[in-house]
Amino acid sequence: MSVNGNFMGEWKLREEMCEVGRRVYAKGFAAANDGNISYRLDENRVLCTPTRVSKGFMKPDDLCIVDLDGNQVSGKRKRSSEILLHLTIMKQRPDVRAVVHCHPPHATAFAVAHEPIPKCTMPEFEVFLGEVAITPYETPGGQAFADTVIPYIKDTDTILLANHGTVTAGSDLMDAYFKTEIIDAYCRILILTKSLGGPKYYNDAKAAELIRLKPGIGVRDVRLELGLENCDLCGNSLFREGYSESFKPEPHAFIPDKFQQAVQQAACAMPNQPAKADGAEFEAMVQAITDQVMRVMGGGAGSSGNGQAGGSGSYAGAC
Repeated sequence: MSVNGNFMGEWKLREEMCEVGRRVYAKGFAAANDGNISYRLDENRVLCTPTRVSKGFMKPDDLCIVDLDGNQVSGKRKRSSEILLHLTIMKQRPDVRAVVHCHPPHATAFAVAHEPIPKCTMPEFEVFLGEVAITPYETPGGQAFADTVIPYIKDTDTILLANHGTVTAGSDLMDAYFKTEIIDAYCRILILTKSLGGPKYYNDAKAAELIRLKPGIGVRDVRLELGLENCDLCGNSLFREGYSESFKPEPHAFIPDKFQQAVQQAACAMPNQPAKADGAEFEAMVQAITDQVMRVMGGGAGSSGNGQAGGSGSYAGAC
């Protein structure tokens, strides 16, 4: 009876994974055969989608099972080539049962532009997702690609994969999928606001109020663990100090109000510049403005120097 019960339980998970695949495809989050989905069945077995099969047309018996090292242990079709990304997340996060990777167009636009996701614009985003990291680009499919999420996945469930797409983690299949829906809907709204003059931001105090609501609905936020006092919640990224010297995403399309004000103040503070500054004068002006902006962004915080997430020292630039 227990064997039959386990079989029926796994079959229902297979049906649910196919349903998530249909939603991903219907939403336009995965063209053709793009994307992959996984669910941790037990300590060493992971159910996953096959390669070269459209997520919108999968059947339960199309799905594969792999071990935590990526070796396929069952399934008539070959497992996804990007399963190592999912397994790396599960190894880093024992609480994660499901992972969804796809290419939702609006969120992927931010990933391709290396544009950090702005905060302090919508309460729903702040409560249900919060901080979103961006990984450096790596060729998809191998362990090096999978490892790009390691510095960030311990402290967020939603990550932009530079020049690639998104990956979201959750307690079950629908939880992971809904995070993909939320990040793409939010990015779409942000892009639409550009035609209306850009978003208006609420302040750090209002952001802190929202973050304090999260434990009540069972949503973790590492910023609560670090302490919200004296945090730059609307400006610096929680992951700023985790980025490397060669990859530091900076806002270009969505610059928080406080940074815009810093640029304006720095420009006004500069002595009268000739209409056509020569190279040296222009460089000096740019450097002065940059220094002023960095002072605002740094807020007196130090750097951990380790380039890794997972501890309060990693986020000195944010809190």
